[in-house]
Amino acid sequence: MIEIESLEIPDVKLIKTKTFFDSRGSFKQTYHAEEYKNFGISAEFVQDNHSLSNKNVLRGLHYQLNHPQAKLVQVNKGKVYDVAVDMRKNSPSFKKWIGVFLSEENGYQLFIPRGFAHGFLALEQDTQFSYKCDNVYVKNDEYGLRWDDPSINIEWPSTTTLEISEKDKALPLFDNALTFS
Repeated sequence: MIEIESLEIPDVKLIKTKTFFDSRGSFKQTYHAEEYKNFGISAEFVQDNHSLSNKNVLRGLHYQLNHPQAKLVQVNKGKVYDVAVDMRKNSPSFKKWIGVFLSEENGYQLFIPRGFAHGFLALEQDTQFSYKCDNVYVKNDEYGLRWDDPSINIEWPSTTTLEISEKDKALPLFDNALTFS
């Protein structure tokens, strides 16, 4: 039912789900623990989140340091450019980023392991984004880095008229952000 592809950062996985259509509509299986485990994704998810974003809303880049979270992300409606930045000091891909387009149309998911900052840019109005986490959110363990850090140089598909929260605008640059050891 799924195809999983390793990306330039091998720990981050692109999951290509299949959607089945008929006269009634469509059906897609969005998670099956054993099937994902066969592809090396063995996170035990404990929390699901959902967000609704207007076009050009950029959320992130966020992570938790003491209670890190692996995430399985997908778009239920609309389209995003989804980004993960490796914050693990001992990783061969430290400070590198990966970006993929996730949409209702392509049905792709992205698995982001613990130790990555994560964010996305909504590319369509009323984009619905959902994700599973393998650890609960802890408010006093919020960290992040700036979406436009020139030392990372993320190639966002659009940077005009972005809507970014004041909190995200105040995030530090990578060289001042805390990282995983």
